[in-house]
Amino acid sequence: MTDTRDVQGALLPDEQRITPFGQWLRQSSLDELPQLWNVLKGDMSFIGPRPLLIRYLDRYTPEQARRHDVIPGITGWAQVKGRNAISWEEKFKLDLWYIDRWSLGLDLKILGLTLFKVLKQEGISAADCATMTEFWGTYESSKDLGDYRHSQSSE
Repeated sequence: MTDTRDVQGALLPDEQRITPFGQWLRQSSLDELPQLWNVLKGDMSFIGPRPLLIRYLDRYTPEQARRHDVIPGITGWAQVKGRNAISWEEKFKLDLWYIDRWSLGLDLKILGLTLFKVLKQEGISAADCATMTEFWGTYESSKDLGDYRHSQSSE
């Protein structure tokens, strides 16, 4: 990516800064290869919830924060079920589903599905983004959760 900025000095959105070479790296998933170093160091696993930006930490609900109970991975259940083409809420649900049902067999299935998805180049980007929109939190993390659930159950 370039470091192109707007007139106020803020970086332009990813989709406006990505170079043709960067786009090719992203589409081929070769941009993930440097993470193998993190696997060798023991900071990451091959399979597990994808690590997210540190600035998202205070935006998680307590349930979403459970994704940190396991070592993050290069690929995971959310990646083979939609990658960046699914919502943040769906990603969190899939990450928690994986955590609750982890097994060697499931990891092998995810590894096989990952190879398939990489070859098909599916789900690489969210609509109108080079990768994924920023995570700003979910409604469930607000103080009005009880009122929201109550209004939903009465409809």
